[in-house]
Amino acid sequence: QVQLVESGGGLVQAGGSLRLSCAASRQTFSNYVMAWFRQAPGKEREFVAGITRSRGTTHYADSVKGRFTISRDNAKNTLYLQMNSLKPEDTAVYYCAARTSIIISSAAGSYNYWGQGTQVTVSS
Repeated sequence: QVQLVESGGGLVQAGGSLRLSCAASRQTFSNYVMAWFRQAPGKEREFVAGITRSRGTTHYADSVKGRFTISRDNAKNTLYLQMNSLKPEDTAVYYCAARTSIIISSAAGSYNYWGQGTQVTVSS
């Protein structure tokens, strides 16, 4: 089992940037495909970005492609999400998730472990 703790959320103006981090409890962090999801009030949780275990292949939702960058540091057991050119519609609680697979999935139900979430609010 792995525990995930997100940090880095906050309030930012439209056009600004934030960097989210997700610290994992286990040394076997490199065994997990990792992803970021988000959930806005009244909406379903949606896939934002994912990254494979070691080669670092990435996949993004169309809504964030070109603005967000997912990365990982397996030596530090940490996942990151660099968010640039933020828009009010990016406002949501952001969650990191881990999956015991070699393939990135955009389905929330396919992830085994979740963090508690961090709030991102983008003002217009």
